[in-house]
Amino acid sequence: MSEAKYKRILLKLSGEALAGESKTGVNVETVGKICDKIKEVTEMGVEVGIVCGGGNFWRGRNGHQMERATADYMGMLATAMNGLALQDALEARGINSRVQTAIEMREIAEPFIIRKAEKHLKRGRVVIFAGGTGHPYFTTDTAAVLRATEINADIILLGKAIDAVYSADPKIDKNAEKYDKISYLEVLEKDLKVMDATATALCKDNNIPLLVFGIADPENIVRAVKGEEIGTLVK
Repeated sequence: MSEAKYKRILLKLSGEALAGESKTGVNVETVGKICDKIKEVTEMGVEVGIVCGGGNFWRGRNGHQMERATADYMGMLATAMNGLALQDALEARGINSRVQTAIEMREIAEPFIIRKAEKHLKRGRVVIFAGGTGHPYFTTDTAAVLRATEINADIILLGKAIDAVYSADPKIDKNAEKYDKISYLEVLEKDLKVMDATATALCKDNNIPLLVFGIADPENIVRAVKGEEIGTLVK
């Protein structure tokens, strides 16, 4: 019998999580460790969708001298590179996967089609959603919530450099309070920067639970799927 608490998850990985100690680019060893745990989760019968950021290659806000839309589109291309890296590592571990992009790149990935994504998930394939929302001015956090809503994910697992939600940055404020559970309304009212406000409001409106945990230890992905009390649960 499966130990999993959830049947279908949306895993959000930052670009930095794929860079590891390198900070930029893709660290093959780090990606491999993450994919080992994703494999473990799929073997528990869990259907997995992934949205990855692109900050290890490019951040839209870094292009402050550019037109905003141009900088954001460059960021979307960065997420596609990360998506392909994840797919390569998953396939090397015998996990069938598909990359679907919000911007068509037919030679390297499928276009995002919700019915095809559903079919892949039901057949046990990991679906990697790249290209953000396909539109500028929206973050990959918003893309993650959007895709989670579309595939009816039971929960969003948000792997971050920090291990939970705090009242302030614990690296700066040693008295920062760690939250085990918190509501979306509190996150918005206290401006806690868990995700951007658009993504947080979208989660709240669609009643999707969010678990924030530290990705430095990839085993936390498995712990989260099992329903162990780690990080912060936002509901």
